Amino acid sequence: MVETTGGEPGDGTAEVLDRPLPDGVRRRVVQIVSDGFGGLTVGELPTQLRQYARFAPNRRAKFAGNAMATALETDPLFRQRIGEKLREAQAELAGALDSGSPPPAADPLDVAAAAYVLRPTGWVKLVTAAGEEALRADAERADEENRAELARLREELAQAREQTRADTERLRTELDAAKKETESLHRKLRAALSDVKRGEAALRKLQGETETARAEGQTQVSAAESESRRLKARLGEAEAALEATRRAAREGRSVEDMRVRLLLDTVLDAAQGLRRELALPPVSVRPAETVDAVEPGRMTPKDIAARALSENDPAILDQLLALPQAHLVVDGYNVTKTGYPQMPLEKQRLRLLGQLSQLAAQTGAEATCVFDGAELAAPVLLAPPRGVRVLFSKAGVTADELIRQLVRAEPPGRPVIVVSTDREVADGVARAGARPVASAVLLKRFSRA
Repeated sequence: MVETTGGEPGDGTAEVLDRPLPDGVRRRVVQIVSDGFGGLTVGELPTQLRQYARFAPNRRAKFAGNAMATALETDPLFRQRIGEKLREAQAELAGALDSGSPPPAADPLDVAAAAYVLRPTGWVKLVTAAGEEALRADAERADEENRAELARLREELAQAREQTRADTERLRTELDAAKKETESLHRKLRAALSDVKRGEAALRKLQGETETARAEGQTQVSAAESESRRLKARLGEAEAALEATRRAAREGRSVEDMRVRLLLDTVLDAAQGLRRELALPPVSVRPAETVDAVEPGRMTPKDIAARALSENDPAILDQLLALPQAHLVVDGYNVTKTGYPQMPLEKQRLRLLGQLSQLAAQTGAEATCVFDGAELAAPVLLAPPRGVRVLFSKAGVTADELIRQLVRAEPPGRPVIVVSTDREVADGVARAGARPVASAVLLKRFSRA
């Protein structure tokens, strides 16, 4: 039996709810548990709920709702503690439930949720009645919506009928106009048929004239053929004259070629003299020597690869920070929870910022450290160390998104190094042009210093 405060011990713990908890009642129960969390220590919480102890009430209800409902049902001691917090917060409602007379003006869902937690006599009936009341309210709301929809449909039907009447009148007017246009077209068609008949008569006349013209054309063709033969003879004579002209032109061209050759020789001699005057050395590099390859006795690509730094070598970070105008962006909690997760968050931040301040002083690079604001229970009073910019993400914005905003704000071409083990963050900043580095590399660089 669950002990109660401010009244007689409840005797409804033996009652069993034979149906699922109504959704509305379940939401109110989860909210009651979430509100009662703040008054319990971590040791007083069931094991499966301790990980949510630092969550805000709304966030706790969102992510731990199922776990809280299960713990309330299966852990009598936890239910007793939540019931005590409920009695402190809503003493009047708890007293009314203990006396068996819930306030008639109270919300049935609130009454059922409180009864589910406190378990007074008859709590099952209260929960069942609240579920039925919620169903009735839903049905009434749906009925009101249906009536409103029916009224809207009737209005639309009236508008459609009015539109139909207007369309009918418009179509009737258009039909009358179409009939008049059809009659006009019939008249034009009859006139066109008369024109066709007149055209056929004119065509027959033209055919007779064409036959006469054809006969005259034959006579003219015979005369043209005679003229063509005469012109061909004259063309032969012209071709012979053209060949003689071309021969004379070729002879003249040879003289011009000789003059051009002489001019070219003069230019070449002048170029040789200029080369002697300038004392230009002979070319010692050949095109084949400009092709990148490995010659015998020289270093091979395999030897070069063997000298490359490992991806986890902190020397890579030193090389990146040595670039001109480098900007180091650090995912704060990702680094601290990788290197020293056992420390409190405040000490994690102070330790990381102190190390970043030393690194910024050594390298001269710009440094920005980003922390997730969702981890904060209250605003942080923190004086950023010299050379390090400290940013917390706003409500509703994760540290990962704030890091991506910082990268997008930089101009293309500036070296930006982002320290985070989160693969999604690394891939996102790499696509934006930044260089991702694992948190372990930065921690190794700190330990080396």
